Amino acid sequence: MGGPAALKHLRRDPVLRKVIRQIGPCTLRPVQREPYEALVRAIAHQQVHGRAAEAILGRFIALFPGHDFPPAVQVLEAPVEALRGCGFSGAKVAAIRDIAEKSIAGLVPTRAAAARLSDDKLIERLVQIRGVGRWTVEMLLIFTLGRRDLLPIDDFGVREGWRVAALLDAQPKPKELAAIGEAWSPYRSIAAWYLWRAADAAKASTFKPQ
Repeated sequence: MGGPAALKHLRRDPVLRKVIRQIGPCTLRPVQREPYEALVRAIAHQQVHGRAAEAILGRFIALFPGHDFPPAVQVLEAPVEALRGCGFSGAKVAAIRDIAEKSIAGLVPTRAAAARLSDDKLIERLVQIRGVGRWTVEMLLIFTLGRRDLLPIDDFGVREGWRVAALLDAQPKPKELAAIGEAWSPYRSIAAWYLWRAADAAKASTFKPQ
């Protein structure tokens, strides 16, 4: 996603130029998953440590042998108690069942169908799902569908990355970051990736803002 054209464009911003120099090439590569699977995985990871979420997902997938990932129809046919037994909370079971129902109904598009929908249209549709907010859809757009021009302005890591890189005392407000990020279009997703890396590097004390 972050090819030469994207980096040339983003380097026009003096702050991002510094981040790109320190972080190096962009390694952002979308995972080839169906939106249905990506949303279920996102629900599993909400408010749970990564390893714990993967363990829960492992038990969930094991409930449905013969499938790489549980089909929506079978998820709806499974007893709620069986899903709870994987380690999901009641709220997460309700959210996963809603994702399955809305996938069967067509509200959650296939990957191929999603390619014909704009970012805004996908956000508008998918936030109707129980437990799915705008941020979750933005992560789906960037990391599953490979959309290049999306800036998650409410994301703590993105705003923290800008704070660190721009030598600010406080994080920018979402609207401020949105205004700054207008200049990064059509590669705002790549800019967000670099800001996440800057925030991570600052946490690890490896990012030098000067």
